[in-house]
Amino acid sequence: MTESANRFFGLHADPPKWLRLVLALLPFVILLSLYVTASSIRQAQNPNDKLLPPISKIIKAVEKTAFTKDKRAQTYLLWSDTLASLKRIAAGVSLAALTGFILGLNMGLLPGIRNLFLLFVTFISNIPPLAILPILFISFGVDEIGKIILIFIGIFPLITRDIYLAVRKIPREMIVKALTLGASEPAVAYRVVFPQVMPRLIETVRLSMGAAWLFLIAAEAIAAQSGLGYRIFLVRRYLSMDVIIVYVIWITFLAFCADFALKTWVAKRYGWYNPKSNT
Repeated sequence: MTESANRFFGLHADPPKWLRLVLALLPFVILLSLYVTASSIRQAQNPNDKLLPPISKIIKAVEKTAFTKDKRAQTYLLWSDTLASLKRIAAGVSLAALTGFILGLNMGLLPGIRNLFLLFVTFISNIPPLAILPILFISFGVDEIGKIILIFIGIFPLITRDIYLAVRKIPREMIVKALTLGASEPAVAYRVVFPQVMPRLIETVRLSMGAAWLFLIAAEAIAAQSGLGYRIFLVRRYLSMDVIIVYVIWITFLAFCADFALKTWVAKRYGWYNPKSNT
């Protein structure tokens, strides 16, 4: 590697802001260029090709789904589907985060709770959530509860085990000192340990969001009357790739915004929490 290249790409490199921006945008530019080129080639061969619609058709799909009221549903499809999906994923993730945090915290502190639940949580963490999707729909119905439970089962074990490991890493001396100074066991758990593992909970939720979206889309594709996943699998019957691409990009954007918001929250609220590990 030359000296100039090593300055920007070496192990100890510190690229300037303009270069970091260019490098961050470069993969998107390449991907867009490849798509436009491939779409142009296919359109030249077959003007009615639906596999890779041109950018103009994608823009029309945005206008149709986001800014034109659907005659049958009497609503703006993109926004109504987004609201339905966000309600489900928010409920499932919140339930999993709350339950996983409380259980993981107590498993890490209390040997009795650990002996009672650790093996069970480890066991259910190895169950593929999508494999039991039919069981969930039979047990809880195809309405909202079944979809929320799928998201919960999909990410709850991961959150629980991650919080458990984070609590176990807290120095035992800190807990002993708190007890020596007169703190009760609940005070140790929720005034000493709780603040230290809270940023880890946010990080774990952040890293679980990809799986949560996967479970949501799968559930909506099988049994739903609204939602982003429902719409994607509905229009695929008509090979409406323009609408599918719009929805996929929108889902990716929503997931990116959630990831960025959680990362920013940790950085600002918990600046002491190993900020350089945030990616």
